[in-house]
Amino acid sequence: MRSKNDPDGQVGAGAATSESQESERSFIERARRAQIIDAAVETIAVRGFAKASLAQIAERAGISKGVISYHFAGKSELIERAVERIYEGIGAFVGARLDERVGAGAWLRIYVESVAEYMLGHQAQLTALGEIFSHFRTADGAPRYGVASSEPIYDALEKVFLKGQQSGEFRAFDVRVMAVSLQASIDHMFAYWSAHPESDLTAYAGELAETFEHATRADGRAST
Repeated sequence: MRSKNDPDGQVGAGAATSESQESERSFIERARRAQIIDAAVETIAVRGFAKASLAQIAERAGISKGVISYHFAGKSELIERAVERIYEGIGAFVGARLDERVGAGAWLRIYVESVAEYMLGHQAQLTALGEIFSHFRTADGAPRYGVASSEPIYDALEKVFLKGQQSGEFRAFDVRVMAVSLQASIDHMFAYWSAHPESDLTAYAGELAETFEHATRADGRAST
């Protein structure tokens, strides 16, 4: 609709153009940030955490170091965003394969095997995560990632275990202990595979899922 003060609609057209330009700038900035994060992951995977300087990351991305500084406050923020991006990718991949309508036991197997399937196709990300978790420290020297940073994962797994107990599919057990144990087993599965890439990750994940099915299911219930 044309304004009385703008009979030709120029104000509206100008606002639309401004919004379009802003949207384009936002898209370009998101794409640039994603490019830098991908370069950081690749650099860490190839050179290791200690040698993955901003200069090395910029060189791999084909940009100047100043461009990284424009988008990120420093290496620490860049690494944190990289970890978030990796976990978002894992979550989207696994989430697309999970169905809340399935039983808790089936959910558990899908979760373990889907995470392994994702990592099979993203080995650079897995290597980078290993380097980051081992070497990234906070200002006081404590590990940046560890048990404390895994609370969202433990909480999500607890809900699945509680659902299985309420439905009678799972036996009675401490859901926090089981959640921590499952996630630790998954983490060590990847650590072992990284050290022994010739091992069969798919078979390992299947065996791990079977182990936790036996550990959680109620007596007398057949495995799904």
